[in-house]
Amino acid sequence: MFADDPKAMLARYLDVAHDALLWKLDGLSEFDLRRPLTPTGTNLLGIVKHVAWVELEYFGEVFDRPHDLGPAPDHDQPNSDMYATADETSGDIFELFAPARAHAMATVDALDLGARGHVPWWGDNNPVTLHWIIVHMATEIHRHLGQADILRESLDGLDGPVGHRADVTNLPPGDGIDWPDYVADLEAIAAQFDS
Repeated sequence: MFADDPKAMLARYLDVAHDALLWKLDGLSEFDLRRPLTPTGTNLLGIVKHVAWVELEYFGEVFDRPHDLGPAPDHDQPNSDMYATADETSGDIFELFAPARAHAMATVDALDLGARGHVPWWGDNNPVTLHWIIVHMATEIHRHLGQADILRESLDGLDGPVGHRADVTNLPPGDGIDWPDYVADLEAIAAQFDS
């Protein structure tokens, strides 16, 4: 399908990642969206906010394609793009994500894969190409999707949206594995190495 169109293939991977990220947040309360679930404070809504702002930088600033979504979070405040403030609703974050996603895809549509850009925070690793940035961002989002899976499992086990994406989870069929028994078997194996 994409063998003769690498740009379309890369755009598809980016687009699927966007859809999967939003799917991971389906059905959660405002509290669960915001809860820090790791020692570093990683939370689901923060991941979406982070991806939106990072895409605006990479598909906007890097290729001199400005957006009108306002200023980025304050970089003087540590990790300010990794959580929603008390003044930001989840709706605000989703309303940021949609146009950030559209802006990224418009940049992909408008430029050739060989189009050159400049990433100010990458120092000597410049210039970059659109091809490089699409791969970088698809990889970035998929890394965050792995985090989102773990966070989502910690909230509601396998009852929530976990796996690759809504239409292809890549998980064994639910009736094929007794997950509690499976985890208990893994615990027993690990216990053999507890010194």
